[in-house]
Amino acid sequence: MSGTPTDPTPPVAAGDDAAVLAVDVGGTKVAAAVVAPDGTVLAEDVVPTGRDADPEAIWAPVGAMVDRLLRGTDAPLGDEVRVGIGSAGPVHGPEGQVSPVNVAAWRRYPLRDRVLAAAVAATGRPAVGVLVGDGHCIAVGERWLGAGRDVTTMVGMVISTGIGGGAVIDDRLFAGRSGNALHIGHTSVNFLGERCPCGAHGCVEMYARGPAMVAAAQSQGWVGEDAEQLTADARAGHPVAVQAIETGMRALAAGVAELAANLDVTTFVVGGGVSKAGEVVFEPLRRHLRDFAVMHYVSDVEIRPAELENAGLLGAAAVALALSGHGPLRQAPAWDRLEPRYDRAADRAVAGA
Repeated sequence: MSGTPTDPTPPVAAGDDAAVLAVDVGGTKVAAAVVAPDGTVLAEDVVPTGRDADPEAIWAPVGAMVDRLLRGTDAPLGDEVRVGIGSAGPVHGPEGQVSPVNVAAWRRYPLRDRVLAAAVAATGRPAVGVLVGDGHCIAVGERWLGAGRDVTTMVGMVISTGIGGGAVIDDRLFAGRSGNALHIGHTSVNFLGERCPCGAHGCVEMYARGPAMVAAAQSQGWVGEDAEQLTADARAGHPVAVQAIETGMRALAAGVAELAANLDVTTFVVGGGVSKAGEVVFEPLRRHLRDFAVMHYVSDVEIRPAELENAGLLGAAAVALALSGHGPLRQAPAWDRLEPRYDRAADRAVAGA
């Protein structure tokens, strides 16, 4: 970043009053916020996700946004700026890199290190951060301040143009070895099914994501254009729209049941654009789930609608808080100890950190 590093707030220890920086990278927008330890968003900004072929051209407005937020805040940030980043995947968690399917120019892009360097440049302080998948952040956000706030173990899911998710197990984020655990959209529910773009056959996404249900309905003569129209027509009783959603939710129910049995989890919080249609989606999902979740320890699986519009951003904040032992999680992902701490010189990792 250009300009001389400033120190807008006096350094304090990373205690109960120190805010964190949260960044949420999606396919259409990138949001960032300064978030208090209780989840209050103190300052927030959003920029469109770039479509440029140059990875640095996509980064430039994101870096400028981080700079504006941190230079402009009067919130205490601690001796060391803590940063949590959630990104569309796949991600390379331990390395702090991202390769989002819907951001073609970013392949193993060093997003974590770029954000940390921007934080140092803006504040003149060291920074430490962790990067996880956006589905994981959504799960953590709902566990902290949303529909899962009364449980310690849950899965958060998103049904939209794709299907993603994350899990909190005993108040620990289950991110997996690389940060890509719980990619439920690419769980196969039909080994004889058509090949998915991911390379597998019969993935959940091929039936249950919004565009897939729309395409299925259109192939049977329905003339609508998107998932919002499809769910509205299903609510009105259009037989083709109803059947497309039935098929999609049966596939999703099979995936949910498999995940519930593998993780021994019974609380699933479901959000995303398609889920906003309400019971026209949730009723068939719950009904079909009874055909698949039959083992005694998952027979009481509960599907809850998500409550938060900014769960991903709040989840990223929670991951940042965990770096210093604060917030709703017992600990940050296991690889946080491998992540560099950046010093005041900007763009230079502290050796041995």
